[in-house]
Amino acid sequence: MTGRPGREPGPPGACAAAASDPALAALLESGAEELYESAPCGYLSTLMDGTVAKINDTLLGWLGLDRDAVVGRMRFVDLLTVGGRLYHETHFAPLLRMRGRISGIALDIKQTERVGGGRMPVMVSGVIMHGSTGDPLLIRITVFDARDRRAYEEELLRARHAAEEATRRAQADRARLQDALAVLQQALLPDTLPAVPGMEAAAHYHTASPDRLGGDFYDVFPVDGTRFAFFLGDVCGKGPQAAAVTALTRHTLRAAALHDPDPVSALATLNTVLYERYSGGPDPRYCTAVFGVLETDPATGQVDVHLASGGHPPALVLRADGRADYLPTPGGLLVGILADADFVTADTRLGPGDTLLLYTDGLTEARTGKDCAGLYGDEALRDFARARAGTPAPALVRALTVLLDSFGQGLNDDTALLALGVPAENGSGPGAAAAT
Repeated sequence: MTGRPGREPGPPGACAAAASDPALAALLESGAEELYESAPCGYLSTLMDGTVAKINDTLLGWLGLDRDAVVGRMRFVDLLTVGGRLYHETHFAPLLRMRGRISGIALDIKQTERVGGGRMPVMVSGVIMHGSTGDPLLIRITVFDARDRRAYEEELLRARHAAEEATRRAQADRARLQDALAVLQQALLPDTLPAVPGMEAAAHYHTASPDRLGGDFYDVFPVDGTRFAFFLGDVCGKGPQAAAVTALTRHTLRAAALHDPDPVSALATLNTVLYERYSGGPDPRYCTAVFGVLETDPATGQVDVHLASGGHPPALVLRADGRADYLPTPGGLLVGILADADFVTADTRLGPGDTLLLYTDGLTEARTGKDCAGLYGDEALRDFARARAGTPAPALVRALTVLLDSFGQGLNDDTALLALGVPAENGSGPGAAAAT
């Protein structure tokens, strides 16, 4: 390359700096031997049997050895620790012979007491040099100080172990928490449903998250010698606060029913308790609930149902002849949200093969379809029920449990189910096959 005519090229970059700094200029003028001996890495050359033929000052300094004690007297493996020798014999040497060069091998060299003793981690590269006839004559080895890298790797390993231990502890803590929450959640529900004369009862509770207490509840219990009461509902919110409201609600409804089993009276008592307890605070609490009474006619075996609803989804009545329709209870207010609340009543009679189904909105508000974009909805539930009309209560709840499981991630809310049915006279209805 030639410069532009009539113009002298100026000193570029480092050359310009060297020109103004005598010390830097001296370093740049260092000979190849000085660069070899003072290189930031170790260099050595060995004969093909491993005998050290040449070694630089840097590596001698790391080893704490004199040149005369090494050159012609020691082999490369003599500079290594016992573990390093084993790795040299099993990996370094065979790979070097096979490939002709090798790089990035982790070994340990042993240091003399002059430099503190112990071992020093290094990264080693090697190449076989050949003569004019092609015969291998020499092995050139480069040794890099890996103490900082090894310390970094050990620190990473310690950090990884610490993270794994933290994860293990977190998983154990979560498992203990979930066990405790499961026990608490179960304590908010009846262990078993009582035997209601002339009826079958079944229930199911789906917990959306094992890490949080839900607020759905249900119960069935006798109020006198001939009547049984039942209720099902959903407390707003989740967690310990919702669980506390759930416990208060269950105990209040049970106590109220024993005093006066009239459905409206029971919900009114609950409304008063919740409103007085929570309306004045920063975290108001309320619930939806259906409370009802079952009264069996011994002469006919039919069961009269009297219920009241406070803002809860309507019950479904499945008939033995294949019908299934909602029992409308529009307009009932949430329980506990106002001092004076109106609750809506409804009555029905269950004959053989008929079933009353109560549920919380986790069922109808389950996300379905592609990307869980839609809701399962009231119509789908009614169609599902119609296909299983006449089904015994336990089989109906089992079928609904399968349905809930089919929603997968779309079922993101707790869901309670309670089915109360009169056994069919022939033991099965038209929808029994669909439920099994």
